[in-house]
Amino acid sequence: MGSNEKQVAIVTGASSGIGLGIAQALLHHGYHVVGTSRTITKSKDLKPSSDLVLVDGEASKKETAVKVAETAVKHFGRIDLLVNNAGIFIPKPFTDYTEDDYNLVMGTNVASFFYMTQQVIPQMKKQKSGHVVFISTVLANQPSGSVPALLAVLSKSPMPAVSKALALEFAASNIRFNTVSPGNVNTPMHANDNHEALAKFHPLGRMGEISDVVDAVLYLQKATFVTGENIRVDGGVHAGRS
Repeated sequence: MGSNEKQVAIVTGASSGIGLGIAQALLHHGYHVVGTSRTITKSKDLKPSSDLVLVDGEASKKETAVKVAETAVKHFGRIDLLVNNAGIFIPKPFTDYTEDDYNLVMGTNVASFFYMTQQVIPQMKKQKSGHVVFISTVLANQPSGSVPALLAVLSKSPMPAVSKALALEFAASNIRFNTVSPGNVNTPMHANDNHEALAKFHPLGRMGEISDVVDAVLYLQKATFVTGENIRVDGGVHAGRS
């Protein structure tokens, strides 16, 4: 990679919330970005430019992953970073989940990171460098009886383990894998929720901000000796109750 060549990032679920914040931060830091979500080309916040390409597609479908990876290489020539952020959160009592709930959550949260990660690795191996970040949730590590969300636990808990497994499998190719596990973050997903109650979930007594998660992703991208790691950006939830 030439000294003047920009790094290239793919961000899934980039149309709102954490994904939008990550895409905007990477653009600000001089990256070329390929952003994808179901209808991202209709985004009011992201406009295509010489540094930004938008790709519509269902996150759970392999053909979306193929299209996104091919678009990154075609437009920008390489893939340096993949942020697997696409996700859906449906909290409800375990026995109330329907078959449709299961298929939607597992498709969006698991199939998306499976297929997207598969598609970027050949290019990263060719480059002999690359980095994949998974966005999980602290609920995977520290579930809450007061907020039953088994599908979030089921779909997001594999990510730290997958990071470790892939970090070892592809270490010789200089491809790194890490996870960020946020607590409750102030995003449009929580727009109608009780923010005071969500804040109390964290020992630090506040909700996380999108910038808190963005900072963790930017740190991991710069920390070239860190792989197989899970950074919990959760206001101390994983440490226990204060």
